[in-house]
Amino acid sequence: MLPKSKVLIIAGSDSSGGAGIQADIKTVTSLGCYAMTAITAVTVQNTTGVKSITPINPKEISSQIEFTSKDIKPNAIKIGMLHSKQVISAVMKSLNKINVKKIVLDPVMVAKGGTKLINDKAITDIKKKLMKKVLLITPNIPEAELLTGKKIKSIKDMVEAGKLLINFGAKNVLIKGGHLKSKKINDVLLNRKITKIFKSKKYKSKNTHGTGCTLSSAITVNLSCGKDLIKSCELGIKYVNDAIKSNLKFGKGNGPINHLNSIVLNKKFK
Repeated sequence: MLPKSKVLIIAGSDSSGGAGIQADIKTVTSLGCYAMTAITAVTVQNTTGVKSITPINPKEISSQIEFTSKDIKPNAIKIGMLHSKQVISAVMKSLNKINVKKIVLDPVMVAKGGTKLINDKAITDIKKKLMKKVLLITPNIPEAELLTGKKIKSIKDMVEAGKLLINFGAKNVLIKGGHLKSKKINDVLLNRKITKIFKSKKYKSKNTHGTGCTLSSAITVNLSCGKDLIKSCELGIKYVNDAIKSNLKFGKGNGPINHLNSIVLNKKFK
């Protein structure tokens, strides 16, 4: 098969392969598109936690974005881990140069094991500057709390936090409900015109490492192929739910999800 579109991923590397740029590449590829990358940081981690984070020089991040896009123009861009004010500034300048409209920001702030992946000045710049430049922002509940200063304990709280983010300048917000104590997963999509709640079955599994990275990449893929925002979110959520359902048991901690759930091998390769 030929790739349906081209997606540029700007994110950090996860040595365990479950999250970050590795999860993004797997998602984009398994959904039939071509993945390009600009790596913002190199993390040493496994399913039990993060051992270290080595930032990439902001100039090198910009070079990756601009040099790659000059040759192969992306149809859409997914942004993940941006750990400092300097990196955010560099990425914003490069985005202005390459002029791609469909941009999804997953504001990665805390790793699954609890390690903080971003400093406070960077959080402020995401809220005051970067959020306004993208089509969609996809925070989970802890990230939405950090961005808004509001405690979220219900769907109503999610909606109110989403409205705050819209007032801060976000065009569209998808707050992921996986951290909420409920029988079903409720993901809330908002803009100034609509509020839509996606309801999904909740699978009992500790193996959910990389769900946020994967969801934002899956949504970006669907947007890059010309689907509208609601359909892109719906299909992205379904892909992640199917990946969680597999319940891979890799590693001793929070294991990865199954990015290959959408792939059916040709018989001659079996």
